Amino acid sequence: MSEPQDIAVIITAAGRGTRMGGEAKQWRDLNGETVLSRSIAAFAGIGRIVVVVHSDDMALGIDAFGGKVTLVAGGETRAASVRAGLESLDGSGIEHVLIHDGARPLVSAQVIGGVIAALRDGAVAAAPALPVTDALWRGEAGRVVGMQPRGGLYRAQTPQGFRLEEILAAHRAFPGDVADDVELAVRAGHDVAITPGAEDNLKLTYAPDFERARRILGGAMDIRLGNGFDVHAFDDGDHVTLCGVRIDHDRGLKGHSDADVGMHALTDAIYGALAEGDIGRHFPPSDPQWKGADSEIFLRHAADMAKSRGFRIGNADVTLICEKPRIGPHAGAMQQRLAGIMGVDADRISVKATTSEKLGFTGRQEGIAAIATATLIGG
Repeated sequence: MSEPQDIAVIITAAGRGTRMGGEAKQWRDLNGETVLSRSIAAFAGIGRIVVVVHSDDMALGIDAFGGKVTLVAGGETRAASVRAGLESLDGSGIEHVLIHDGARPLVSAQVIGGVIAALRDGAVAAAPALPVTDALWRGEAGRVVGMQPRGGLYRAQTPQGFRLEEILAAHRAFPGDVADDVELAVRAGHDVAITPGAEDNLKLTYAPDFERARRILGGAMDIRLGNGFDVHAFDDGDHVTLCGVRIDHDRGLKGHSDADVGMHALTDAIYGALAEGDIGRHFPPSDPQWKGADSEIFLRHAADMAKSRGFRIGNADVTLICEKPRIGPHAGAMQQRLAGIMGVDADRISVKATTSEKLGFTGRQEGIAAIATATLIGG
């Protein structure tokens, strides 16, 4: 996009993202770039870009965009932040200004161009929107209590464009908070032209919005691969537990928990893919509460952690290394057990066994070893 130097864009990014929780959404990663970085890039070629950030994020903004944009500290409300951006442009020679939500990183050149074209055609204000097509209800206490006609209703988007002089005067005349800048323009008596919006120009407000944005962007999936290895020595006992399945045997396995060597290796593989260390970091063997614990606790924790970070388990492969007991008759049950704990289809889990040809500690039947690999897919 290439525009004359008499136009500027203000990108609001001073919010804290309380509805989404955690890190402010504009600084979150979206397929390899922050949300704010993508929003800024959408306006490449605009004469001047002003980014309004929270005062606590000023150093972060300088580090990320210093020298490329003008950074302004925001206010307590969105309206106050927009006004701070507008005041920074007063007397600059800028004629038109676009005001855009930093949490709309997928705005297209067509949407931006439509607003600019309306301003060039003489509109004092212009903004993109989509007509409401769904039925609208009014509700109370979780029940439908009435219908709302949808005729003439639109879903507002950004960037919203204005003549700088008029929108700055409107902000100065009405210092309170408003839904958006179009509301201020209408309060001030200005006509606002409606330009075409786009379904992909979504505002990231809730966690599922990120998933939708990733699907729209496509391609850049986050694929993680982790490996796990574990060993447990034989001890007195009458059974072993492997991959969650009890197998009668003339010896048991020695360990702080239930010594499920297969499940331990798989748990470590998932932790490894997440760069979260191993079981010992999350369930220290020095803690007596884990003595004799069912290893399902560990595997479920790792799988839940992966899910909470937006990953799904693509597949997992476990190999048990031992001379005895025989694993083959139990492999199917182990596959089902692991799949159930991790919440995935059984056909994504492989359990198999091999011997070490009577070499080493496994060949001497001194213990059992296991190796595991897990693939996590995000994005």
